Amino acid sequence: MKTVIFACVHNAGRSQMAAAFFNALADSQKARAVSAGTRPGERVHPEVQAAMAEVGIDLSGARPQRLTDELTQGAGWLITMGCGEACPHVPGLKRDDWPLEDPKGKPVERVRQIRDEVRSRISSFLEREGWAK
Repeated sequence: MKTVIFACVHNAGRSQMAAAFFNALADSQKARAVSAGTRPGERVHPEVQAAMAEVGIDLSGARPQRLTDELTQGAGWLITMGCGEACPHVPGLKRDDWPLEDPKGKPVERVRQIRDEVRSRISSFLEREGWAK
């Protein structure tokens, strides 16, 4: 089983969407995702929860969490969400950076566009790695 970590600073938007889409679209026998942040927020952004609910994914129970050494143990990938110099680095993990706009405080139309871009990137990643359902 492969583990992918989606990380950003606050773990309250992009990385939460990415992990949720990954776990919904991946073959659960092959891979799973977690999300974390270097400075986790208090909650997932409400506009992110609303946009994800529109596509049938409930993030109301999701909570931002800190990226820790324990969380990275056994992981194979770290995908950061365009946080620039603030993005974490974990030695030994395959790494990619997806330059995605932070959805916090954006109008619902823009949050939907970001959500759809995240879903598209997840689908492509799963196909490339052979982990799609």
